[in-house]
Amino acid sequence: MKATKHAAPGAWRRLRPTGGMLLVLLLTAGVPACGVLALLAVPGGGGAGAGRPAAASATSAAAPRASVPPTAGAPTPAAGASADAPATVTGSGRPSAPPTPTDTVAATPPARPTASAAPTAPVNGTAGTAPATAGLAGRIKPGVTNQGVATAYAAGDGNGSCLYGPSDDLMIAAMNHTDYESAKACGAYVSVRAASGAAITVRIVNECPAPCAPGQLDLSRQAFAKLADLSVGRLPISWTLLSPDTAGTVSIRYKSGSSKWWCGIQALGHRNPLAALEVRGPGGWQQLPRTDYNYFLSTDGTGCGGAIRITDIYGQQLTVDGIPVQPDVAQPTGLQFARH
Repeated sequence: MKATKHAAPGAWRRLRPTGGMLLVLLLTAGVPACGVLALLAVPGGGGAGAGRPAAASATSAAAPRASVPPTAGAPTPAAGASADAPATVTGSGRPSAPPTPTDTVAATPPARPTASAAPTAPVNGTAGTAPATAGLAGRIKPGVTNQGVATAYAAGDGNGSCLYGPSDDLMIAAMNHTDYESAKACGAYVSVRAASGAAITVRIVNECPAPCAPGQLDLSRQAFAKLADLSVGRLPISWTLLSPDTAGTVSIRYKSGSSKWWCGIQALGHRNPLAALEVRGPGGWQQLPRTDYNYFLSTDGTGCGGAIRITDIYGQQLTVDGIPVQPDVAQPTGLQFARH
């Protein structure tokens, strides 16, 4: 008889009731539905995975925070700022609103300096002192002894590059080109002394061009003869600037061809060398450029026939008003610079 092979009985497995089966059994037993639901929610109460730790999810979701409505008037967080950032706590323990950035205020620009008022119209023939006198003297400075050589020339009627015109007094000289300094030496009085002790005073009315060297004076023959014989030719000398005691006063002369549209102005008979000549225009005093022939030019007519102010190398100023444009006429002012 052929033996029949039977499969070995499998191991008995306890059926675990599912949630649905348990619900049916409990409802059949008369347990209220609300009780059934509560029982299922309790850990180990028969729910799926009862008796085991719940597996952690791949991504743990953070528990939502309670949303608190903002207090009325509290600032709204700036864009990009974290709403969960802790509030700043003040000394009282109360949270304070985060500081509000201070608005940048542009610095107020300083007020522009206002232009000074135009000077008051001067009285005819007034004298004053310039506020700043530094550098007015140029190359020929007071109190400085200059060394050089004296030569002689035929001065004729005494006229020269300074265009003062003929002169009865021929104790005059021509200044070397360097110290002439574009007519700045015109009208200067200098004391000239030779090694023998002989001395004279001459007025600068001309320019001695090259090869006259710095320090050299080309004296009129009349002046040279007071120091040495003309046959000497070249005489070593020293000379210094003077502020002499003169009896005359300053005159103003307009150049030939001057009008209200263009004018050249010249000062005559001044005791001290001139540093500047100004005319008064719409914007106040305007300094005129000085030419090599010793006239101050107003090429656009500014100030022609109006107030004139002259300043010497010591800073003293003489102001004259109402000098009409009369070409080639020396008009006296009745004023003179102080002696120094």
